[in-house]
Amino acid sequence: MALEYFQSGKYHEALLLFEKLDKDYALNPRYHAYMGICFYYEWLYEEACKYLDEAIPQLEGFAPHERSVYYYTAGESHFQLRQFQEAIFYFEKALTVCYEQEKGDIHYRLGLCHMFIEDWNTAKEQYDDALSELIRYRDTPDMQARIYQTAHMLKGCERKHEQLHPKETGAEEETAAAEKSAEKEKEKEADIIMSPTSASPTDSTTASVPIDTKPSTLSTPSTLPLTDNGVVKDTIHTDIPQTINIQDIFEQKVDIRE
Repeated sequence: MALEYFQSGKYHEALLLFEKLDKDYALNPRYHAYMGICFYYEWLYEEACKYLDEAIPQLEGFAPHERSVYYYTAGESHFQLRQFQEAIFYFEKALTVCYEQEKGDIHYRLGLCHMFIEDWNTAKEQYDDALSELIRYRDTPDMQARIYQTAHMLKGCERKHEQLHPKETGAEEETAAAEKSAEKEKEKEADIIMSPTSASPTDSTTASVPIDTKPSTLSTPSTLPLTDNGVVKDTIHTDIPQTINIQDIFEQKVDIRE
């Protein structure tokens, strides 16, 4: 009966039965993972983390995509609790076993995690990967808002990184400009030498190239947008998470929720 409730997306009813069964019979790690998913869909993220963190290390022998669901759910639960390092760990694990068309969403989540811990360069790389994967596999009308947002976040992280590391960025641009100027000077000297009426080449110095070190900054809130009960809001999808059908998990046809 608990599995039937679980399959039909009635996670509250399923959880009540799972908890009673676990008390009476000590359920195995796979059922604890089911319970973690139930807690996740009930928005009880601390309990979800507790059960998934315990169960996941004992499920390494299960099908890759089933494990990807557990990894992703654990990552989302830790993210909602603003435990970004733990979320990064699980999202990176999910990338190794998920379907190709699911990688864009996971890279996007990793970009958010790195952005909130102010690792701007890594966040930029994750958003870049997310944008490529979303355009490749999920360039559909319902995903245009997410694709646009990902591109915007990518540019914002680039500007933030350049703002915090102007010397690094400026040095690269100055080096390229100096090399280009030196090549032009060599071409001028060669023209003078080849000309029969030319005088001796005059000395020249390479002008420095001004670098704009005042890029605009990414407007990131100091705290995450929260609901009344402390849940982090998704910036695109604000509805209640869609259900996961356990049978689809076993058949490896389930999609990661938006």
